[in-house]
Amino acid sequence: MGRCTRWMGAVAALVLALPAGAQTLQQNNERMFREMQAARGLSNAEMQRIRAIFAGSSYIGQGNPAVTRHPMTPEQLAAKLGADPKVYYRNAAFERICGEPYMAPLYDPATETPADARVCADMFEYPDVPGMYPVTWVRAKEAAELCWAEGKRIGDAHEWEGASHGALTPPDYFFGMSVQAARAAHNAKYQSTARYSIGPQWRSGVCATGSFKNGSCNGGSFTGCGSNTYPAGSFPACKSPLGVYDLDGNAAEHMNLPLAPDQMASRGSRKLGVTEMKGSWFIWDTVRAHTHWSRWRAPYWHGSRVMAAGSHHNYHLGFRCFKDVK
Repeated sequence: MGRCTRWMGAVAALVLALPAGAQTLQQNNERMFREMQAARGLSNAEMQRIRAIFAGSSYIGQGNPAVTRHPMTPEQLAAKLGADPKVYYRNAAFERICGEPYMAPLYDPATETPADARVCADMFEYPDVPGMYPVTWVRAKEAAELCWAEGKRIGDAHEWEGASHGALTPPDYFFGMSVQAARAAHNAKYQSTARYSIGPQWRSGVCATGSFKNGSCNGGSFTGCGSNTYPAGSFPACKSPLGVYDLDGNAAEHMNLPLAPDQMASRGSRKLGVTEMKGSWFIWDTVRAHTHWSRWRAPYWHGSRVMAAGSHHNYHLGFRCFKDVK
């Protein structure tokens, strides 16, 4: 009884802390669910599975509304583009290959055409709808489950890297090594061909990297750190050579790093490997915290198995889904 009372008091305090007219996290999520279902044609059964995963967390959403201050609204984005973002970013050629809107086929342009793609990536971070804010505070396990809930899956590291670099090449992992030794070997191999999703050189202002970090954010707490992201697609030039947006900026992204062949999501595994965080995030033009070229693999920050119940989550970490093409 005491625990329940304390929980209800904490929720009440959060609601009271909201600015006038602000929505609660749950209200924001319900609005997001309605918009994503309408935009992407998700079934009621898929939405029921998605809602159940969100219901298991007190954090997942588009940021804590009590402290989040987005630098751009969806209405401002529409004015910037001169069109509804959901219409502006529709790609009929991609849809014929991937079977649904807002996905891009991944392939190697040196030897293949888009029609040869066997996997597609969400064009935008989840919920994969242009004009909507990315979902953050999601654990790697929850990200994998949300992708499965709608018939997609989390991506393997090489797939995200290929989407960003502009060529999906065969998997190249250093199985049998420790996570850190494999990372070092991989980065040494690809350093000479390093590039970003937006080109050979990093350019400030091209991606959603010009936002700010709350003054109250001192350690990554839910109550102090706002997910001050832009609407997806706010920067049309922030696009990889394969047509995938916001790989740099907005939210960093969960990915699966397999340590053995039977942990590869691209081979149908649900056992999965360890966590890998990809890309940069929304304050990168002022705080360049680490390297982030397309095929770069990060240190084992907050590392765990992807499917660990306590896998990492924070205010600037989201994900996108991938889908096998039959």
